[in-house]
Amino acid sequence: MVSLLLSILILSEADSTSIGPRWTPEQATEWYREQGWLVGANFIPSTAVNQLEMWQAETYDTSTIDRELGFAEGAGMNVMRVFLHDLAWQADSAGFKSRVGRFLGIAAKHRIRILFVIFDDCWYPDAAIGKQPAPKPGVHNSGWVRSPNAATHNDPGRWGYLERYVKDIISTFGRDGRVFMWDLYNEPGNSGYNERSLPLLKEVFRWARAASPTQPLTSGLWYDHKELNAFQISNSDVITFHNYGDTTSLKQEILNLQKLGRPIVCTEYMARTRHSTFQTHLPIFKQYDVGAINWGLVSGKTNTIYEWDKPVPDGSEPMIWFHDVFRKNGNPYRPEEVKFIREITRNAE
Repeated sequence: MVSLLLSILILSEADSTSIGPRWTPEQATEWYREQGWLVGANFIPSTAVNQLEMWQAETYDTSTIDRELGFAEGAGMNVMRVFLHDLAWQADSAGFKSRVGRFLGIAAKHRIRILFVIFDDCWYPDAAIGKQPAPKPGVHNSGWVRSPNAATHNDPGRWGYLERYVKDIISTFGRDGRVFMWDLYNEPGNSGYNERSLPLLKEVFRWARAASPTQPLTSGLWYDHKELNAFQISNSDVITFHNYGDTTSLKQEILNLQKLGRPIVCTEYMARTRHSTFQTHLPIFKQYDVGAINWGLVSGKTNTIYEWDKPVPDGSEPMIWFHDVFRKNGNPYRPEEVKFIREITRNAE
C-alpha cells in the first residue's frame, strides 16, 4: 500500500507534471455530491478467467452477467469496477464496443453504474486473443493478464494502436451516464515495472483528456512509487486508492488523502484474512464519505477466494475466503455480510 504522506509531501514537485484540463477541486466535489455514497465490487462474471474471456464474442456471457449483477443489486450495491482489454478491441473494435454497450444496459437495469479500467500492470505478461487458459486449481487469478502485454508496454513504438483504442473507447462512452468514472491505469508499476510504467501512464491521461469525457478520470494509488504517485495525484480528478490493510491503516490513509481536497474512492479493499472486512471497513468509509469498492463479487474462474500467495493445489475451498461475496448459485459466502451491506447502504439513501 502506498504511503500517502510521502505522496502529499511531493505534491509541489507533482504539479509540474499535470496534464490538463483537470477538473478543479470544486468541480470534483460538486460531481461527487450528486453520486450518493458509492458502494460496490470489482466485477468479472464467474464464467470468465480473465478480461479477454469476459469480452471476446465467443465467451461473452450476458446471462451470467445479468444474474450476478442482480446479486449485487440485491445486496444494495450501486457501482461495479470492470476491467477492459486492449486486445479485445484490437481484434474486433465494433463488436467489442457493442458488447460494452450491452453490458452497460444490463448494469443500468440493475441500477448499477460502471467504473471502467483501461490499462492494468497486474499478473501475467503475455495476453493473447483466442481461447483462454483454464484456471489453475487453488491459484489466485491464475489466468488474469496485463493490458497491454509486456512486449507492447515496453515498446513505445507499438503504442499507436493503444492511443486509437483509448480515444475510441472514451469517445464512444465518454458522455454515457451509465459510466460514472474512468480508471485509466490499474496499479501502474506492478509486476516489476516500477517507474518504467510512467511514460505509458502519462500517455493514457493525455489520450483520455483529448477524448473530452464528461466523467472524471483517475488512476489509483497503491504503492510507494514516488514519480508514479506524484503524477497520479496531480492528474486524477477524483483521488482513488487501494487498501487491503486493517482499520488503523485505512483511517490513516483516508486522513492523509483528505488533505488533497478532492473526493476519495477506495477502488480495492476487503481481504478477510488480512483484517479487511465489510463489517470493519464500511463504517469507516461511510463516516468519511469515501466510496468503497471491494475486490470480487461471485466466486468463479478467477479463483480469488484464495489468497495471493497461498495456493491450495488440490483446489479445495479455503477455510476463510480471501475475496468474493457470493457463490455461483447466489448464496452468500457469509449471509451476515450481505445483510450488513444491505443495511448500511439502505441507511445511506
